[in-house]
Amino acid sequence: MLTLLGFAMIATFLVLIMLKKMSPIAALVLIPALFCVFVGKGARLGDYVLDGVTGLAPTAAMLMFAIVYFGVMIDVGLFDPVVRGILKFCRADPLRIVVGTAVLAAIVSLDGDGSTTFMITVSAMYPLYKRLKMSLVVMTGVAAMANGVMNTLPWGGPTARAATALKLDASDIFVPMIPALAMGLLFVLALSYVLGRRERRRLGVLTLDDVLVEETEKEPVTETVLVGAGSGAGGPAAGSGPGAHPADGSDESGQPEGDAFQGLDPHRATLRPRLYWFNAVLTVALLAAMIMEWLPIPVLFLLGAALALTVNYPHMPDQKARIAAHAENVLNVSGMVFAAAVFTGVLQGTGMVDHMATWLVDNIPAGLGPHMAVVTGVLSIPLTYFMSNDGFYFGILPVLAEAGQAHGVPAVEVARASIVGQPLHMSSPLVPAVYVLVGMAKVEFGDHTRFVVKWAALTSLVVLGAAVLFGTV
Repeated sequence: MLTLLGFAMIATFLVLIMLKKMSPIAALVLIPALFCVFVGKGARLGDYVLDGVTGLAPTAAMLMFAIVYFGVMIDVGLFDPVVRGILKFCRADPLRIVVGTAVLAAIVSLDGDGSTTFMITVSAMYPLYKRLKMSLVVMTGVAAMANGVMNTLPWGGPTARAATALKLDASDIFVPMIPALAMGLLFVLALSYVLGRRERRRLGVLTLDDVLVEETEKEPVTETVLVGAGSGAGGPAAGSGPGAHPADGSDESGQPEGDAFQGLDPHRATLRPRLYWFNAVLTVALLAAMIMEWLPIPVLFLLGAALALTVNYPHMPDQKARIAAHAENVLNVSGMVFAAAVFTGVLQGTGMVDHMATWLVDNIPAGLGPHMAVVTGVLSIPLTYFMSNDGFYFGILPVLAEAGQAHGVPAVEVARASIVGQPLHMSSPLVPAVYVLVGMAKVEFGDHTRFVVKWAALTSLVVLGAAVLFGTV
C-alpha cells in the first residue's frame, strides 16, 4: 500500500506542475500533506515536516549565502573575462550561444557546486537568450545536463557518497569512469549543437549590430553596453533579472537601465576592478576550503559573503543595495527548499520511500543478477530523480551492491554504475539548485521538466552505454 501511495504521490506532483495546475511550492507542500493523511499518519505530519526542514536547513542556508556571495562576485566583475570569451565565441548566432551555454556550464561545474554553476551561467547567457528571443528552456536544459555530467566529480557529491556507502576509494570509482563521462559530456555538446541548429533555423543568424539596429527602430535605447542595449518589450523588469540592480530601474549612478545586459555592462557602477585579484583569491580560497572540508559549506559561504560585501562595498548603503538586488533569488530558492522539505519529510517519515525501494529491488529478475552493475545504472536514472542522493546512495546502493556481490559482481562496478543518473538528477524537484536555475532564468519548473527529462535520461543512458562499452561496468 505504501509503495503504491508513494508512486502515486510522485506522479501526482509531476503531473500537476507540468500541467501548471499548481505552483511548485504549493504542490511540494499540499500534495504530501494530503497523502500523509491518506496513509493514516496525519497526526505525525508536523514531526515529518520538522524532520525534513531540519535535514535541509543547512542546504537552504548554504544556498542563501552562496547566492549573495556569487551575486556580489558577478556584480564586481570577477567572471567578466570568462563571460566575454564565451560571448565572443557566441556572437549573435543561436547555435553558438547554445553550445557556449553547455561549455560555460561544464567549465564552471568544476567547482562541484550546482548553484554556483547555474548562477554564473544564467547571469552570463540570459541577456543573449532574451535579446534574440531564444527558448529559455533550452538554456536551462543544456546547463542542467552539462552540470549533471560534471556533478560526478569526486568533490561534487555522488561519487563521494557511493564511496562512503560501500567503503571504497572515490578514485577507484571515478577515474575508470572518466572515458564514459567524457562521452556523456560530448553527447551534451552534440545535443547542444542540434538544439542550437533548431534555434538558428527558427530565428536566423544575426550580428549584434543587426540586433541593436532592430531594437533601436522599435524603441529608444537609453544605454549601450558590452553586447547590446535594453531589450524590447517582454523582457524582465529592471531589478528582477540576473545581476539585477535596485528596483527603481536605475543603477547606482542614477542612470536608467531598462532591461539592459546588466551582468555584462563594462561601465556598471558595481564593478570593482582594483579589487579583482582580491576577489579571485578569495573565491579560489573559498572553493579550496570547500573541497578540503575545513569548515561546513554553509559557514564558509556565510563568512565569504560577509567578507566580500565588507571589502567591496565598505559603505552601508552600498551593502544594503547589493543584498536587496539579490533578495528575490534568495527568497525564491530558500522558500522552494523548505517546501521540498515537506515532500522529502513525508516520503521518508511515512516509510513510502523505503517501501518503493524494496519493491524495486525485490522485483529484479534473478536472471539479471550477474548484470547487477548495469541494472544499478538503469535504476539510478529514475531513483536519483525521485529521491535525494543521500537516500539513494546510503539506502538503496548497499542493497544493490550486496545483491551484485552474491552473483560475483564487484561492488566497485556497482558503485560506478550508480553515478550515471546524475544528468537527470540535477533537474529533480528535490534538488535545491534547480530552483536557482529556473528562478534566475524566469522559466516555469514544469516547462523545464517537460523539456529536459527525455534528453537528460538519454544522456544518462549514453554514459551507461559507454561505461559498458569501455568495460568499466
